[in-house]
Amino acid sequence: MASLEAATTDFGTTDVGKPDVVLAVDVGGTKFAAGVLNRAGKILWEARIPTPVGAGEAELWASLEELLSQVPAGTGADVCGVGCGGPMSRGGELVSPLNIPGWRDFPLKRRLQELSGLPTWVDNDAKALALAEGWLGSAVGEQNYVSMVVSTGIGGGIVLDGRLLDGESGNAGHIGHVIVEPQGRR
Repeated sequence: MASLEAATTDFGTTDVGKPDVVLAVDVGGTKFAAGVLNRAGKILWEARIPTPVGAGEAELWASLEELLSQVPAGTGADVCGVGCGGPMSRGGELVSPLNIPGWRDFPLKRRLQELSGLPTWVDNDAKALALAEGWLGSAVGEQNYVSMVVSTGIGGGIVLDGRLLDGESGNAGHIGHVIVEPQGRR
């Protein structure tokens, strides 16, 4: 997974060819971030804003819209890839990030695709991190690995035989919800 096309295959970019430039969006509990990067992983532009605390659906969306309005014209982005806290439906059609209570079954993929005009893929942010580690990070050249992130929540992604593991509901690797002791402390 040492190239952008390999890292993005699991997000379905095969129907748009091999993207040269990607609009990347991170929807997190403490920040919304966006960047434009090229096939080599070079960041061409980036910005971030705090996630509005206690905001409802409309205010959250307005904040994300405002962030994306800052993307410079003419970036040449071919696709939009989104990492978002989970859980979410398979393919990221509807997101319900636990650390963003204002979004429950929010149609993030559709809304971002309409806003950006780009083919858009949404997946769990920690699963996106796992792909990035295989593309440019500490897992380059590895076919089997687990990636873990400790941030607002605890997430993870699993790559087996060079492919990102989705699981039945699309939330495989979401290790922040693993039950360690069935009747133990939450």
